[in-house]
Amino acid sequence: MTPPVEVSLAWAGDGAAHLRGLMNRLGDDAFAAPSALPGWTRAHVLTHVARNADAMINLLTWAKTGVVTPAYASNAQRDADIAAGATRTPAEIRADVEETSDRLSHVVKKMPEEAWSATVRHRDGSELPASRVPWMRAREMWIHAVDLDAGASFADMPVPMAVELVDDVAADLSARPGIPAIRLVTAEGDREWTVGDMSGPVVRVVGPLADLAAWLAGRGRSRAVRRDDGTAPPDLPGWL
Repeated sequence: MTPPVEVSLAWAGDGAAHLRGLMNRLGDDAFAAPSALPGWTRAHVLTHVARNADAMINLLTWAKTGVVTPAYASNAQRDADIAAGATRTPAEIRADVEETSDRLSHVVKKMPEEAWSATVRHRDGSELPASRVPWMRAREMWIHAVDLDAGASFADMPVPMAVELVDDVAADLSARPGIPAIRLVTAEGDREWTVGDMSGPVVRVVGPLADLAAWLAGRGRSRAVRRDDGTAPPDLPGWL
Protein backbone atom coordinates (compact mmCIF):
# COMPACT_ATOMS: atom_id res chain seq x y z
CA MET A 1 0.00 0.00 0.00
CA THR A 2 1.16 3.51 -0.82
CA PRO A 3 0.62 6.26 1.80
CA PRO A 4 -1.73 9.10 0.76
CA VAL A 5 -0.02 11.66 -1.47
CA GLU A 6 -0.32 14.47 1.08
CA VAL A 7 1.29 12.32 3.77
CA SER A 8 4.15 11.25 1.52
CA LEU A 9 4.72 14.85 0.42
CA ALA A 10 5.03 15.95 4.05
CA TRP A 11 7.56 13.21 4.77
CA ALA A 12 9.48 14.03 1.60
CA GLY A 13 9.59 17.74 2.49
CA ASP A 14 10.78 17.06 6.02
CA GLY A 15 13.33 14.60 4.69
CA ALA A 16 14.65 17.13 2.17
CA ALA A 17 15.10 19.70 4.94
CA HIS A 18 16.79 17.08 7.13
CA LEU A 19 19.22 16.11 4.37
CA ARG A 20 19.96 19.73 3.45
CA GLY A 21 20.82 20.46 7.05
CA LEU A 22 23.29 17.60 7.14
CA MET A 23 24.76 18.63 3.79
CA ASN A 24 25.20 22.26 4.75
CA ARG A 25 26.95 21.33 7.98
CA LEU A 26 29.55 19.32 6.09
CA GLY A 27 32.87 21.04 5.49
CA ASP A 28 34.05 21.12 1.88
CA ASP A 29 36.72 18.49 2.55
CA ALA A 30 34.04 16.09 3.85
CA PHE A 31 32.43 15.70 0.42
CA ALA A 32 35.27 13.48 -0.81
CA ALA A 33 35.12 11.23 2.26
CA PRO A 34 33.52 7.78 1.96
CA SER A 35 29.80 7.50 2.54
CA ALA A 36 28.10 4.49 4.10
CA LEU A 37 27.49 3.09 0.59
CA PRO A 38 30.35 0.96 -0.78
CA GLY A 39 32.31 2.72 -3.50
CA TRP A 40 30.51 6.05 -3.10
CA THR A 41 31.72 9.23 -1.49
CA ARG A 42 29.34 11.71 0.09
CA ALA A 43 29.56 13.64 -3.17
CA HIS A 44 28.19 10.60 -4.99
CA VAL A 45 25.27 10.29 -2.56
CA LEU A 46 24.35 13.96 -2.87
CA THR A 47 24.68 13.91 -6.66
CA HIS A 48 22.40 10.88 -6.71
CA VAL A 49 19.83 12.76 -4.61
CA ALA A 50 19.85 15.58 -7.15
CA ARG A 51 19.55 13.25 -10.15
CA ASN A 52 16.76 11.40 -8.36
CA ALA A 53 14.83 14.68 -8.15
CA ASP A 54 15.23 15.03 -11.92
CA ALA A 55 13.98 11.46 -12.33
CA MET A 56 10.91 12.09 -10.19
CA ILE A 57 10.17 15.25 -12.20
CA ASN A 58 10.31 13.14 -15.36
CA LEU A 59 7.80 10.64 -13.97
CA LEU A 60 5.42 13.38 -12.83
CA THR A 61 5.71 15.06 -16.24
CA TRP A 62 4.79 11.71 -17.82
CA ALA A 63 1.76 11.45 -15.52
CA LYS A 64 0.66 15.02 -16.22
CA THR A 65 1.13 15.07 -20.01
CA GLY A 66 0.75 11.43 -21.03
CA VAL A 67 4.04 11.69 -22.93
CA VAL A 68 6.39 8.84 -22.03
CA THR A 69 9.23 10.43 -20.05
CA PRO A 70 11.42 7.78 -18.39
CA ALA A 71 12.98 8.52 -15.04
CA TYR A 72 16.45 8.02 -16.55
CA ALA A 73 17.59 7.70 -20.14
CA SER A 74 19.19 4.39 -19.14
CA ASN A 75 20.78 2.80 -16.08
CA ALA A 76 24.19 3.29 -17.67
CA GLN A 77 23.54 7.01 -18.18
CA ARG A 78 22.26 7.32 -14.61
CA ASP A 79 25.48 5.81 -13.27
CA ALA A 80 27.64 7.97 -15.55
CA ASP A 81 25.85 11.15 -14.49
CA ILE A 82 26.38 10.34 -10.81
CA ALA A 83 30.05 9.54 -11.34
CA ALA A 84 30.64 12.74 -13.28
CA GLY A 85 28.61 14.89 -10.89
CA ALA A 86 30.56 13.64 -7.88
CA THR A 87 33.71 15.31 -9.25
CA ARG A 88 32.22 18.81 -8.97
CA THR A 89 33.02 21.31 -6.26
CA PRO A 90 31.07 21.13 -2.98
CA ALA A 91 29.46 24.48 -3.80
CA GLU A 92 28.18 23.14 -7.14
CA ILE A 93 26.83 19.99 -5.51
CA ARG A 94 25.07 21.90 -2.74
CA ALA A 95 23.45 24.22 -5.28
CA ASP A 96 22.38 21.26 -7.44
CA VAL A 97 20.74 19.43 -4.53
CA GLU A 98 18.83 22.52 -3.46
CA GLU A 99 17.80 23.65 -6.95
CA THR A 100 16.54 20.24 -8.07
CA SER A 101 14.67 19.71 -4.80
CA ASP A 102 12.97 23.09 -5.14
CA ARG A 103 12.11 22.37 -8.78
CA LEU A 104 10.52 19.06 -7.83
CA SER A 105 8.42 20.83 -5.19
CA HIS A 106 7.23 23.32 -7.83
CA VAL A 107 6.25 20.49 -10.21
CA VAL A 108 4.35 18.74 -7.42
CA LYS A 109 2.35 21.89 -6.66
CA LYS A 110 1.30 22.13 -10.32
CA MET A 111 0.10 18.51 -10.56
CA PRO A 112 -3.60 18.20 -11.49
CA GLU A 113 -5.47 15.95 -9.06
CA GLU A 114 -6.38 13.45 -11.78
CA ALA A 115 -2.71 13.05 -12.82
CA TRP A 116 -1.85 11.28 -9.56
CA SER A 117 -3.77 8.22 -10.75
CA ALA A 118 -1.88 7.99 -14.06
CA THR A 119 0.40 4.99 -14.59
CA VAL A 120 4.14 5.46 -15.13
CA ARG A 121 7.10 3.08 -15.19
CA HIS A 122 9.91 2.73 -12.68
CA ARG A 123 13.45 2.31 -14.00
CA ASP A 124 13.22 -1.42 -13.22
CA GLY A 125 10.34 -1.69 -15.70
CA SER A 126 7.56 -2.08 -13.16
CA GLU A 127 4.40 0.02 -13.54
CA LEU A 128 3.19 2.22 -10.71
CA PRO A 129 0.69 5.02 -10.11
CA ALA A 130 2.11 8.53 -10.04
CA SER A 131 0.78 8.79 -6.48
CA ARG A 132 3.65 6.53 -5.44
CA VAL A 133 6.32 9.00 -6.61
CA PRO A 134 6.19 11.21 -3.46
CA TRP A 135 6.60 8.10 -1.29
CA MET A 136 9.61 7.04 -3.35
CA ARG A 137 11.13 10.51 -2.89
CA ALA A 138 10.47 10.43 0.86
CA ARG A 139 12.32 7.11 1.13
CA GLU A 140 15.24 8.50 -0.84
CA MET A 141 15.56 11.56 1.38
CA TRP A 142 15.53 9.83 4.77
CA ILE A 143 17.56 6.77 3.78
CA HIS A 144 20.25 8.66 1.89
CA ALA A 145 20.54 11.09 4.79
CA VAL A 146 21.74 8.05 6.75
CA ASP A 147 23.98 7.01 3.85
CA LEU A 148 25.85 10.31 4.10
CA ASP A 149 27.35 8.90 7.32
CA ALA A 150 27.17 12.35 8.87
CA GLY A 151 25.30 11.56 12.08
CA ALA A 152 21.79 10.72 10.85
CA SER A 153 20.01 7.48 11.74
CA PHE A 154 16.73 5.72 11.10
CA ALA A 155 15.61 6.93 14.52
CA ASP A 156 15.34 10.42 12.97
CA MET A 157 12.57 9.20 10.67
CA PRO A 158 8.96 9.92 11.71
CA VAL A 159 7.61 6.79 13.40
CA PRO A 160 4.60 6.41 11.05
CA MET A 161 6.99 6.60 8.09
CA ALA A 162 9.29 3.97 9.61
CA VAL A 163 6.24 1.69 9.93
CA GLU A 164 5.34 2.29 6.27
CA LEU A 165 8.95 1.65 5.27
CA VAL A 166 9.03 -1.73 7.03
CA ASP A 167 5.68 -2.56 5.39
CA ASP A 168 7.16 -1.64 2.01
CA VAL A 169 10.46 -3.47 2.31
CA ALA A 170 8.88 -6.56 3.87
CA ALA A 171 6.44 -6.82 0.95
CA ASP A 172 9.21 -6.26 -1.61
CA LEU A 173 11.51 -8.87 -0.09
CA SER A 174 8.65 -11.35 0.25
CA ALA A 175 8.14 -11.20 -3.51
CA ARG A 176 11.72 -12.32 -4.13
CA PRO A 177 12.74 -15.98 -4.28
CA GLY A 178 14.97 -17.50 -1.62
CA ILE A 179 14.11 -15.10 1.22
CA PRO A 180 14.04 -16.89 4.60
CA ALA A 181 10.75 -16.93 6.47
CA ILE A 182 10.97 -14.25 9.17
CA ARG A 183 8.48 -12.88 11.66
CA LEU A 184 9.52 -9.36 12.66
CA VAL A 185 8.38 -8.06 16.02
CA THR A 186 9.10 -4.63 17.48
CA ALA A 187 10.83 -4.68 20.85
CA GLU A 188 7.80 -2.90 22.26
CA GLY A 189 5.63 -5.78 21.00
CA ASP A 190 3.13 -3.46 19.32
CA ARG A 191 3.78 -4.32 15.68
CA GLU A 192 4.83 -7.32 13.63
CA TRP A 193 5.41 -8.26 10.01
CA THR A 194 6.19 -11.37 8.01
CA VAL A 195 8.89 -11.67 5.37
CA GLY A 196 9.40 -14.52 2.93
CA ASP A 197 7.53 -17.79 2.40
CA MET A 198 5.85 -18.55 5.71
CA SER A 199 4.98 -22.14 4.77
CA GLY A 200 8.28 -23.45 6.17
CA PRO A 201 10.26 -22.92 9.38
CA VAL A 202 9.95 -19.35 10.63
CA VAL A 203 12.65 -17.30 12.36
CA ARG A 204 11.41 -14.70 14.84
CA VAL A 205 13.45 -11.48 14.89
CA VAL A 206 12.91 -8.76 17.50
CA GLY A 207 14.25 -5.21 17.68
CA PRO A 208 13.38 -1.54 18.03
CA LEU A 209 11.38 -0.21 15.08
CA ALA A 210 14.16 2.07 13.78
CA ASP A 211 16.73 -0.73 13.99
CA LEU A 212 14.43 -3.19 12.22
CA ALA A 213 13.89 -0.64 9.43
CA ALA A 214 17.62 -0.06 9.06
CA TRP A 215 18.38 -3.79 8.93
CA LEU A 216 15.64 -4.54 6.39
CA ALA A 217 16.79 -1.63 4.21
CA GLY A 218 20.34 -3.02 4.21
CA ARG A 219 21.77 -0.20 6.34
CA GLY A 220 23.58 -2.21 8.99
CA ARG A 221 22.50 -4.42 11.81
CA SER A 222 22.20 -3.18 15.36
CA ARG A 223 22.98 -5.55 18.20
CA ALA A 224 19.45 -4.83 19.34
CA VAL A 225 18.09 -6.78 16.34
CA ARG A 226 18.27 -10.43 17.40
CA ARG A 227 16.56 -13.79 17.11
CA ASP A 228 14.72 -15.12 20.12
CA ASP A 229 17.79 -17.09 21.13
CA GLY A 230 19.96 -13.97 21.08
CA THR A 231 21.81 -14.80 17.87
CA ALA A 232 22.11 -12.54 14.83
CA PRO A 233 19.24 -12.51 12.32
CA PRO A 234 19.64 -14.07 8.87
CA ASP A 235 21.36 -12.14 6.09
CA LEU A 236 19.10 -10.35 3.62
CA PRO A 237 19.81 -9.09 0.07
CA GLY A 238 20.41 -5.40 -0.55
CA TRP A 239 17.51 -3.03 -1.06
CA LEU A 240 17.32 0.50 -2.60
